[in-house]
Amino acid sequence: MATQHTVPAGAAQKPSVRPANPRFSSGPCAKPPVFDLNKLSGAPLGRSHRAAPGKAKLQAAIETTRDVLGVPADYKIGIVPASDTGAFEMAMWSLLGERHVEMVAWESFGAGWVTDVAKQLKIEHTAHTADYGEIVDMAALNYDHDVCFTWNGTTSGVRLPSGDVIPEDRKGLTLCDATSAAFAMDLPWDKLDVTTFSWQKVLGGEAAHGMLILSPRAVERLESYTPPWPLPKIFRLTKGGRLIDGIFTGATINTPSMLCVEDYLLALDWAKSVGGLKGLIARADANTAAISAFAETHDWIGFLARDPATRSNTSVCLKFTDDRIADGAGFAKAVAARLAEEDVALDIGAYRDAPAGLRIWCGGTVETADIEAMLPWLSWAFETEIAAQMAQA
Repeated sequence: MATQHTVPAGAAQKPSVRPANPRFSSGPCAKPPVFDLNKLSGAPLGRSHRAAPGKAKLQAAIETTRDVLGVPADYKIGIVPASDTGAFEMAMWSLLGERHVEMVAWESFGAGWVTDVAKQLKIEHTAHTADYGEIVDMAALNYDHDVCFTWNGTTSGVRLPSGDVIPEDRKGLTLCDATSAAFAMDLPWDKLDVTTFSWQKVLGGEAAHGMLILSPRAVERLESYTPPWPLPKIFRLTKGGRLIDGIFTGATINTPSMLCVEDYLLALDWAKSVGGLKGLIARADANTAAISAFAETHDWIGFLARDPATRSNTSVCLKFTDDRIADGAGFAKAVAARLAEEDVALDIGAYRDAPAGLRIWCGGTVETADIEAMLPWLSWAFETEIAAQMAQA
């Protein structure tokens, strides 16, 4: 049974307006506002994904992704298993090892990729790390080496402001985990050789499916280099030294959920209806701007990202700054719990490995009106928890 938090005498008055949708989780994220289960009735359930209807749906998912994201025509897009994690692991295991690797991490998921390269693949590498709230100096990397990085730190709320420092004439490959950036940030495709993301982030799709986008340079590496370690079937992108092209035309490595594919297609159609990538970015920016305005007028909360230029517009990570808070982790959990009990903000606690605080998803599927309705409740929860803490002192 969930703990019920008491409200101390003299606590702040509860706001009168509630968010229409209290779902601010950073994954799986809020469904598009138009979502309705009945809209998935066109899914070819009980049919083989290799039959004509299934193949057509998968091909549509690939090509509509290309259209919305503006992926170049000569880049390959594939639907792969195991979400963004599966997609990025597939890329690392299939492509790395040909040269030295620059591993970049400023939050937990990037740190996980460093661990895989160091302890599992055991590749010669250099690790570049930054604390939560900070970012690595990407201009200091050697791009004649391969480079692995996350575009947006889902657990730190810190993102790359641009890809300007990545040279076009690099000799190495750039491998970018863009799972909380795709569909919310303008990704420079000419600077990215491998890009991965998952459906359950910015478009609010269902989990377990990943997307793998390869540049011509990445395809060339796949067809000219064979890693020295054995590859499980689920990671194999080539056969006989040639790219398995069917993976990038809808012939998936394993069986996808056609219900999830239908859901993704619905989300893509909605994305086009709100202005495509530009519209999605504008929606995320508006959500983040609402939180920024709130933080500017409330001195007890601030962004975990120290530089405004690197603040994420999707996974917005916040920290409490009031000197009266004795136990930062306990206080943040209590505030998040109060908001969840009131059904005004669900799943907004900081990631388990991140500093204590809150994480509010601001991707385009979230309505700005819901962010604006939630923020007075955040004030209420803060003031109520401070009062409860003072009463116990």
